Amino acid sequence: MAEPHELTMLEQAAALRRAELSPVELTEHYLRRIERLDGAVGAYLTVTADRALDDARRAEQLLVDGGEPPPLLGVPLPIKDLDPVPGVRFTAGSVVFADRIAPKGSDTSLVELVRDAGTVLLGKTNTPEFGLPAYTEGDVGPPARTPYDPGRGAGGSSGGAAAAVAAGLAPAAQGSDGGGSIRIPASCCGLVGLKPSRGRISPAPHGDVSGLATDGPLARTVRDVAALLDVLAVPFPGDPVPMAAPEETFLGGCDRPPGRLRIGRWAQPDVPDVAVDPEVLAVYEETSRLLTDLGHEVVDVEQPLRPGDRDTFTPVWAVLAALTPVPADREAELLPLTRWLRERSRGVSGVDYARRLAAMQRVGRRFATAVARYDAVLTPTLAQLPAPVGALRNDADPAADFQAQIAFTPFTGPWNIAGLPAVSLPLGWTEAGLPVGMMLGAAHGEEARLLALAAQLEAAAPWSHRRPAVW
Repeated sequence: MAEPHELTMLEQAAALRRAELSPVELTEHYLRRIERLDGAVGAYLTVTADRALDDARRAEQLLVDGGEPPPLLGVPLPIKDLDPVPGVRFTAGSVVFADRIAPKGSDTSLVELVRDAGTVLLGKTNTPEFGLPAYTEGDVGPPARTPYDPGRGAGGSSGGAAAAVAAGLAPAAQGSDGGGSIRIPASCCGLVGLKPSRGRISPAPHGDVSGLATDGPLARTVRDVAALLDVLAVPFPGDPVPMAAPEETFLGGCDRPPGRLRIGRWAQPDVPDVAVDPEVLAVYEETSRLLTDLGHEVVDVEQPLRPGDRDTFTPVWAVLAALTPVPADREAELLPLTRWLRERSRGVSGVDYARRLAAMQRVGRRFATAVARYDAVLTPTLAQLPAPVGALRNDADPAADFQAQIAFTPFTGPWNIAGLPAVSLPLGWTEAGLPVGMMLGAAHGEEARLLALAAQLEAAAPWSHRRPAVW
């Protein structure tokens, strides 16, 4: 019989409803694995063992009482440590807030939705300082590492969430993505990671004024990602980009064949002098052939962005880095990259920021216009294989650090600029056993089509048998 962590999130939920597993048994299983294995992968910054067991006992009683259970009743899930959970340590990945406890009433809509789905809180997953870099190597905790090679990073900024799922320390996880922060770790850790359309998941009660960032799901299977998206995609009054609920669930759409699609593709970065690793390009070609074999029309497309277009992103990102209030006497404790970004923001006036946003939107419109000509678009997720721990971080030269991140992730950020959905799928593996993600994107609001296509690819080229040694 399979070990509990070998079951998918949906399989666990079904086993709990059938009383083949108990919430307490499942939670204890994960807590034991976290205690034994997390030191090797750095997935968690805080483990909430007592709270998890209390949640599990409540879920167990609800199952005994009968009635229609919430969709994920008794399933243990973590929360990324950029979202406050009242009464739980909330570091935002920074030593400045290493001892902070989130106050009562600080829940976000996302935390409420995950809780209302019946889940058990395992803890808070690792994230770099304020979620800024494409690696998860802060000073408040150990680096997050891909379980497929602990010498390499899990990516960022949802690196802890991805490491937890890939190592069997959680069945699925919530992440957030402002420039690739779900898809980058998904590629590094051999997972499915979806960045939804702008507005699909509410930022309530707060928000990202730039429109770059959104929450989204990470899991081992497309169906688990779709099910978690169903939980998270609930509109709230006042959302700046309101979206109507889909006609059917995203999970239900995974069972619907996508039909014959016209799929554009490019693998040329818009960033000058950035080369794509040959092993990544090999998977890109294999994926293109697979799509053709499945009956889709695959069309080569010229890179829609011009050199310099993404320069509109950098000052906006710098301003976002400065939005977190930090006591003046503790600014020096921030990481060099964070300080560098915050310093750059101080030269941006309100008028400058508005102009930068407008320029970024113009770039996003051009990108969205190019994507709209196709039912879906294929690119690599990353230009490189998972980076060795410490290879991207450069405390001595934050500007070089930032450029190294862009060279690592040239394909992800444009989807945030345009606010379009994109999903990374683990469709390739190197001879050394490292995962290689391929990214599919589509027009705004087309998550259902993306997930149907992703489910078709998963059925044609399964990856569930790929598991790291720590598994």
